[in-house]
Amino acid sequence: MCGRYAATANPDDLIEEFEIDADRVGDPARSLLKSPQDPPPGTPDHNMAPTKQAPVVLTRVPKGESDHLRQLRLLTWGLVPSWAKETKVGLRMTNARAETVLEKSSFAKAAASRRCLVPAAGWYEWQVSPVAKDAKGKPRKQPFFIHREDGAPIAFAGLYEFWRDQAIADNDDPDAWLTTFTIITTEADPGMDRIHDRQPLVLEREDWSRWLDPGLTDLAEVGELLAFAQPGRFAAYPISTAVNATRNNGPHLLDPLPAEELVGVVDPETGEVIGG
Repeated sequence: MCGRYAATANPDDLIEEFEIDADRVGDPARSLLKSPQDPPPGTPDHNMAPTKQAPVVLTRVPKGESDHLRQLRLLTWGLVPSWAKETKVGLRMTNARAETVLEKSSFAKAAASRRCLVPAAGWYEWQVSPVAKDAKGKPRKQPFFIHREDGAPIAFAGLYEFWRDQAIADNDDPDAWLTTFTIITTEADPGMDRIHDRQPLVLEREDWSRWLDPGLTDLAEVGELLAFAQPGRFAAYPISTAVNATRNNGPHLLDPLPAEELVGVVDPETGEVIGG
């Protein structure tokens, strides 16, 4: 499952890449974090984690206007349904399975009309070693960075929701509303499944407009997009365990780990065990 990813682009680059009509990154937005987000939301983050605010692309009619606009906004990772009594439920809803998202009450309404794209450079996944143990005697976990082999930006398929804090009377108070998102996952591609059996649903550019269209409510058509698969797009390489700690950040997290430092790692391409 996708529990960490790299959001390395600046908002200006995302505005151009995703053909954004309205830049809403600077709008006041409620955060669930007790301490200031580091790096600040809206700036490159090489270790994006649940509960952080991340740049997300969505299409809505802004208040007081009549036309749908493609917007870039900061949303909190971990979907909180509108009917939830508290926000902690979002920690259990960072991902939604493509195979069941149209059936689950937590996601079905959002899947029908509140779909979004989550820009990323790639994502992290941890491979459980079939041969090596850690200091506690448990199977060793090796982090990998997975990215598009052609170097193109990644757009995860996501869903978003608005949650109203009933303890705040003023409807116009930014803290009265929490806007959250989840990343949809699907079966991992051949080769990538040697790292983990799931991966984010990554949509191609030609499907971005359909996915973002709030007028697309036909569940059969949504299901077609949810079933999208195109193996062979991604490459992966092992990286340092520094990524394990969310406090660590920066471009160095993406540096490949030298082969001589690998212990019991399965090569995603060949299935060979390295350093076993």
